[in-house]
Amino acid sequence: MKFILASVAALALSSAAVAQDHAGHGAPAASAAAVTGTGVVKKLDAKAGTVTIDHGPIKALNWGAMTMPFKVADASLLNGLKVGAKVTFQLKDQKIVAIKAM
Repeated sequence: MKFILASVAALALSSAAVAQDHAGHGAPAASAAAVTGTGVVKKLDAKAGTVTIDHGPIKALNWGAMTMPFKVADASLLNGLKVGAKVTFQLKDQKIVAIKAM
């Protein structure tokens, strides 16, 4: 019985660590405040509610520059955006809550 409980506890801890690792960034799963990033829109998928951005470093999250997809809090945030647009965006809990073409 102790072995089973220890195994379940170890699995739960390893699952939590994986959940915190967003695309290898290792940032916390939930952040207290929104953080700002800048980049270039590479792909839009309004149906899926995602935008792929080639972003610069985001120091507040200890992320280096890279290209990655982000979920948006509301698909309407993608209205008017175009591939190739330079944007500033705000992330909260690794989800875009605001985005604006520069």
